[in-house]
Amino acid sequence: MLNRAHLKKVAPAAFFLAVWLLPSSGRMAILTRCAALSAWTSAATEEEPWQSLFDGKTLTNWQPTQFGGEGPVSLENGQIILAMGSDLTGITWAGGALPQVNYEIGVEAMKLDGNDFFCGLTFPVAASHCSLIAGGWGGATVGLSSLDGMDASENETTQTISFPKNRWYRIRVRVTDSKIQAWIDDKNIIDVETTGRRISVRPEVELSRPLGIATWRTRAAVRDIKLRKVKP
Repeated sequence: MLNRAHLKKVAPAAFFLAVWLLPSSGRMAILTRCAALSAWTSAATEEEPWQSLFDGKTLTNWQPTQFGGEGPVSLENGQIILAMGSDLTGITWAGGALPQVNYEIGVEAMKLDGNDFFCGLTFPVAASHCSLIAGGWGGATVGLSSLDGMDASENETTQTISFPKNRWYRIRVRVTDSKIQAWIDDKNIIDVETTGRRISVRPEVELSRPLGIATWRTRAAVRDIKLRKVKP
């Protein structure tokens, strides 16, 4: 009777023999799939583990952003609550140095009240900074502010997405040497080349640099703020 160790040795050989005996079209299809899976697995292992930037209990390494007219920032059930401000409320990173390229930043955000952006995520891009705006300009505009002086409502990343209240959204941004990419709930919404582009933030959120999360006339909750380095 074959034991588990023996099966581990013979199974790969049996698999490749079975593939080899297939008609050429079927053999090529399977080998192509295997190659793609191998590449995906290799890429996944090149990403470092996530590093938490929020402990769920305190604002350690964060400070409420002094925009002027901001609402209070509080902690509740492992969440950071950003009260509605006039106009902006937010938090800004006050901890150690952050990577400027080849990293990902992730956060979960929920709109609680209001009709404008509930997550303005500002992040480093090489020697500059940029913001991903989720739910701006009346509650549905998404995009990057700014590319070549054009904000999230007027450049090629501009799009419309509905954000019902009281629902968590997983937001993730990846910055590499030549690109900014973004996902909401694992759907890739932005994939833009940045080589030769002028990257900046709008003046209103300059105080969110180097890393910050802000809302505009909207009450929101955020949690699970995290960062990891990635291969270029």
